[in-house]
Amino acid sequence: MSATITVRNMDDGDKAWVRREAQRIGVSMEEFVRRLIHEKREKDESRSKPSEIFKRYFGPEYGVELPPRARYGYRPLDLSDGEEA
Repeated sequence: MSATITVRNMDDGDKAWVRREAQRIGVSMEEFVRRLIHEKREKDESRSKPSEIFKRYFGPEYGVELPPRARYGYRPLDLSDGEEA
């Protein structure tokens, strides 16, 4: 599957930077941008969630007793007045 993206109104400084960096590592501008996107996506996907960080530093194994996880049930709202029509 091939996709094409056209970037319009790109800042001249940004375009020059992409060109220089691509030349520096010996790849096309297209390949350089492809790698940037891939790197950013991998970094974002590997970022820890706040709950994972919390578990890493708190809990019984670290001397912190956490309360049991509460479950909040859903009850449908009853708008009837108790009388049937």
